[in-house]
Amino acid sequence: MNQRLNQVQQSMEREGWDHVLITDPKHVYYLSGFASDPHERFLGLLLSTVHEPALIVPALDADAARSTSTVKNILTHQDTDNPYSLLQQLIERSAGTIAVEKEQLTVTRFEQLQAHLDMARYEDVGTVLRELRVRKSEDEVKIMRHAVRLVEEVLKQGLTQVKVGVTEIELVAELEYLMKKLGADAPSFSTMVLSGPNTALPHGNPGSRKIESGDLLMFDLGVYAGGYASDITRTFAVGDLKPEAVRIYETVLAANMAGITAVKPGVTYGSIDRAARQVIDDAGYGHAFVHRLGHGLGMDVHEYPSVHGLNEDLLLPGAAFTIEPGVYLQGVGGVRIEDDVVVTETGVEVLTSFPKQLTVVG
Repeated sequence: MNQRLNQVQQSMEREGWDHVLITDPKHVYYLSGFASDPHERFLGLLLSTVHEPALIVPALDADAARSTSTVKNILTHQDTDNPYSLLQQLIERSAGTIAVEKEQLTVTRFEQLQAHLDMARYEDVGTVLRELRVRKSEDEVKIMRHAVRLVEEVLKQGLTQVKVGVTEIELVAELEYLMKKLGADAPSFSTMVLSGPNTALPHGNPGSRKIESGDLLMFDLGVYAGGYASDITRTFAVGDLKPEAVRIYETVLAANMAGITAVKPGVTYGSIDRAARQVIDDAGYGHAFVHRLGHGLGMDVHEYPSVHGLNEDLLLPGAAFTIEPGVYLQGVGGVRIEDDVVVTETGVEVLTSFPKQLTVVG
């Protein structure tokens, strides 16, 4: 944690910022080790060139902050207090520059800052945080491996409940029960189970449709564990599939493998998308691959980078993201196969290991 704080402080010096205010709870945890959901209450980590870092927390979180935070200057506020007055005391209305998380800060909170602080300029610390977060440490990757193993066990056990006549939403309920039972903190997004014609909807909503023989059956699920997310998609057959559905599956699997093979340090994210997309284009389904190849993965289930054909940023060791090509055809159904990967010094580590060959369930 101290190393991360030091890196932000070095960025402050380089950019000429007098203060940095962190208010996203995930980033407070990332930089201080203190994890909290403050709800509507104010939570902030203030870094300054004129005093040591200060952590401002609701009074009800004071003991937890003191026992877990690497930042030892902890200030608290009651529900009846104005937490911005604590910031005012720390900064002393000096006309300077403060960097905030512009994507995270609400207009209401920004107006409160303006009312209590006399800042000459507001800058954005978001890029600095993004550059820190994109390169996962080995400790972070270890936690992500655990989150992946956990969700794969959820999927394995959940598949035993598949049978003709069970509904999509019943399977969702079973999966989310298993997540808690097996030790997940929470789903990392709304669990998706789609069957038959509903699989042609990339982000369909599970409902009361009953699974039938001959269906494609798509599971897209993930969990948070230890503060990090996993995300996996697998598509199965319920009984015998039509020949075109099998061809779609084989095409998507080949695209998934082409994307993974293309991952190594120094190439662009766009080149990975293009490698996978070319397989689908060559098979004649390019029009039916309607989304990017993948997205970053870490403390958020969707974070930087966006893995699409126009992203010319270079892959760095430690970057974690998904590879999830899909083909979706009305009247036939859809197939998506998603893996979680991490860039290594020489290539790629695929965190997900759930089998990808076409499997009949139910």
